Amino acid sequence: MEALNAAHRGKPRPTDVLSFSLVEGAHAQFRQGLLGDVVIGIETAARQARAMRRDLDDEVARLLIHGVLHLLGHDHVRSAQAKRMRAEERRVARALAP
Repeated sequence: MEALNAAHRGKPRPTDVLSFSLVEGAHAQFRQGLLGDVVIGIETAARQARAMRRDLDDEVARLLIHGVLHLLGHDHVRSAQAKRMRAEERRVARALAP
């Protein structure tokens, strides 16, 4: 995960989730209905889950939702964007809850 983060974001450290879009970019013509890939750093997710006193499965689900929202065009660079993205994360998580 550290290598992917360094290669694609220029940040030589591990991260929790990366999204790679097939909707735009060099490989968009091969997407055939796919949005792209979401890569989850399990070690980072496990640390975050312990810190938040949350189950690892719940943290991975949260990160998957976050990554898919990025593929759908959401971002959190600006505070207003971050607020909308967090609200959408909660909405999707509620919709998927058993």
